Amino acid sequence: MNMTSSRPYLIRAIYEWIIDNGMTPHILVSTQSSAVSVPVQFVENGKIILNVAPHAVQALVLGNDIICFSARFGGKPMNVAVPPGSVLAIYAKENGKGMVFGEDDDSGQPTEPTPPEKPRRPALKVVK
Repeated sequence: MNMTSSRPYLIRAIYEWIIDNGMTPHILVSTQSSAVSVPVQFVENGKIILNVAPHAVQALVLGNDIICFSARFGGKPMNVAVPPGSVLAIYAKENGKGMVFGEDDDSGQPTEPTPPEKPRRPALKVVK
């Protein structure tokens, strides 16, 4: 049975944990997807770091299909939209604690497990 991606659930959980500890949540986003809508002038090497603290954003939605909010960048208001699959990490700015997801696709699709290596015969020698 197929399951949905766990990434949006983990993002919400880590976000709440960071807020509950009085710290500032940031997300590292890959901007490679055309579904990512962020201020391009702040993108570096195909990635952007976004402050998603309650005092920094308005109307934050941490949804299963999209993370969206409005914020000011360089004094200009902008709507931001990021699919959860493009979030590479969520962490506290103050100490870096959080979770890294990597760039692999966590779509919930089943993958073929790799077969285990054929067991090898022990290489122990009897010493007299």
